[in-house]
Amino acid sequence: MPLKKRRIQAKGRIRIRTVIHKLARAVCLCLGISHGEYDESTHTAWRRSRTGAPWRYSSEVFFGGILPASPIGQIAMLNDYIEPAEPFIACPNQDVAYGLGFFSLDEQPVVVQFPDFGDRFYVYAFCDARTDQFGHLGSLYGSKPGHYLLVGPNWSGDVPEGIVDVFRSPTDLANAIPRIFMDDTNEDRAALQPLVNQVLVYPLDEYTGQMRMKDWANVPSFEAGDSAGGGETKWVRPETFFEQLGEVLATVSPLPGEEAIYAQFSALRAAGERDPQIRELIEAAFLAADESFVQRAMKWEYNGKDAGNGWNRSVNNSQRGIDFQNRAATSRSNMFENLPNETLYFYTDYDSRRTRLTGVESYEVTFAAGQLPPVDGFWSLTMYDDDHFFYPNELGRYSLGTKKKSLKYSEDGSLTIYVGHVSPGPVLESN
Repeated sequence: MPLKKRRIQAKGRIRIRTVIHKLARAVCLCLGISHGEYDESTHTAWRRSRTGAPWRYSSEVFFGGILPASPIGQIAMLNDYIEPAEPFIACPNQDVAYGLGFFSLDEQPVVVQFPDFGDRFYVYAFCDARTDQFGHLGSLYGSKPGHYLLVGPNWSGDVPEGIVDVFRSPTDLANAIPRIFMDDTNEDRAALQPLVNQVLVYPLDEYTGQMRMKDWANVPSFEAGDSAGGGETKWVRPETFFEQLGEVLATVSPLPGEEAIYAQFSALRAAGERDPQIRELIEAAFLAADESFVQRAMKWEYNGKDAGNGWNRSVNNSQRGIDFQNRAATSRSNMFENLPNETLYFYTDYDSRRTRLTGVESYEVTFAAGQLPPVDGFWSLTMYDDDHFFYPNELGRYSLGTKKKSLKYSEDGSLTIYVGHVSPGPVLESN
């Protein structure tokens, strides 16, 4: 995939990520240009604690008209691609309809329901409190349509009749992100609607054994505040992390081998509680880490390993164990990745001459004849800004790939995609 350069008039810095969904998943390229500032109201509205939940909605909503949100123990589901103004989780794509939900599995299990998608690609990512993935549900696993049960680590109840399978989360706090592929055509959008309306998650005590329906096209919107369209919501704030750390340590049990680290953090926090000067030093260290490593983690070179030809590839996607640095870098730059057997992600911050990507230039990404990403589901190339979000443009286009049926190939069978701030011209604009 050579990345060639030609000059254009534009502003900003560009970053490219390539994502390949293994065994039919996706390929994405991303470029970056910075957005606005973090808004405290958004963080307050979304932050959930074990003792109180400021955002316990009574029904499913779209947060800011963009992000699916729901009561604990349920999901909300988009019925189209996510809007480009989405500022909540970095590195989205516009190849799938997303869903999102969070669960307190110590309260009770939840039922996961989905229909027969036929040949359409879909995958569910079930993540524990560490964002490590568990369970296998999707087209590549040959999952049968119907009802599945998601339970916590200590649950020992009876499995109701009609449940296809049970997935056990390693932690009580868990979440689910369904991804359902859709071609960028009006015909496929229409075909998706009756299917996506059968994608639901709800508490076990509401299970009847029957398929339920939800019209996701008519879900109300909840105001997000001024941060919509800006940089990513700052989910971890160093100035309040000292207070949150105790809750995290109490809620998420240590992995094997983490016991000593947990004990050290608990002792350190206890010392900070006793002595204001020690607490001040601890909080200063949090701020220093945020300004150094956390900011550098936005660079793709800190996310995974060298894949050759100027690209970087993530490793151990959603199964990082005690690889703390990789987990932190991914959480900052590209949270909620799929497992490696579901998705391969490739990234770059540089062109083929190792010059940093920038909005002052325009680029070409060429796939030689017969060398498109070898997938059974889909691939895509996505342009991101500096914060790893979509960059607004006149075409309203943020990615190209399997979903785009109007791509034009060269006479030799190769495919060139044009990435930049301005159009390459009417003849090449389809690509």
